[in-house]
Amino acid sequence: MNFVRSLTLRQLQIFVICTRCPSFARAAEELHLTQPAVSMQIKQLEDAAGLSLFERVARRLTLTEAGERLSHHANRILGEIKDAEDAMMSLTQADSGSIAVSIVSSATYFAPKLLALYSQQFPKVDVHFSVGNRETLLRHLQDNATDLAIMGRPPPELGTTAEPLATHPHVIIAPLSHPLRHAQRFDLHELAHDTFLLREPGSGTRAVTEHVFKQNLFVPSRSVTLGSNETIKQAVMAGMGVSLVSLHTLGLELRTGEIAVLDVNGTPVERTWQLVHSRSKQLSPTCLAFRRFLLEHAAPFLEDEYASYVPRRVKNVADAGVVR
Repeated sequence: MNFVRSLTLRQLQIFVICTRCPSFARAAEELHLTQPAVSMQIKQLEDAAGLSLFERVARRLTLTEAGERLSHHANRILGEIKDAEDAMMSLTQADSGSIAVSIVSSATYFAPKLLALYSQQFPKVDVHFSVGNRETLLRHLQDNATDLAIMGRPPPELGTTAEPLATHPHVIIAPLSHPLRHAQRFDLHELAHDTFLLREPGSGTRAVTEHVFKQNLFVPSRSVTLGSNETIKQAVMAGMGVSLVSLHTLGLELRTGEIAVLDVNGTPVERTWQLVHSRSKQLSPTCLAFRRFLLEHAAPFLEDEYASYVPRRVKNVADAGVVR
């Protein structure tokens, strides 16, 4: 125990260099020290260990049994320190490490593609992402279980920093057989007799839908709650009803012409994708680099992917209460 307490990193470094040299004089040259200085450090190390570490055989330094054992441990210790230095350096350079990202389910249609682009640039960074509705993401932020969250509406009830990532249009979709499929600029009330398919309470899409209904003094004759965007899309294509959904969930269906976007007054409803993190969280250099990547690439990526599907006339209600 006394040996460990008196041991210094510098002594280990000098000792390891000496094990590779034929003499203290040669070790001193490599270390840019005087020979007496090297000899003194080795003598202090031997005194602390209570054992001789070197002996001379045919005018050459040779390790004793104690020196052989200490050499093994010294190299391991210095190797671990080097690994730690490399790890810290890589973090400051943001080219390795790990990131935890939480995304709302509507973002699963584009976020993995952005993550793939990021991974091509930073293959050593390990990105973990989890998916849930808005309430789930709020718990992750509150519990400090995530570094960054991608959502539609930042939580005013939590101490967070939110940055706009990209525009996020919502449109009303219908089956191809819907009688108003080709109608232009009609009011929402024309859909009063349709069944509206809604996301579950706690979903950001559900909150947008309820806001639009309230803003238009609209009450559908019937509504059905479904638990996912995929279920809603399948139900709409099957003719069960209509729904207000994120345009960014519709890439495949619009490309294949399997679903209709209705030209309803006040749509698309523009929200904004937000990149959110807790104000109290110290983001690592890796997280900061990932944040910059998303802020720079998300909007152009979504523009390229979905611009041709956005209706020409846009009603922006991003600052009207719940939709932000």
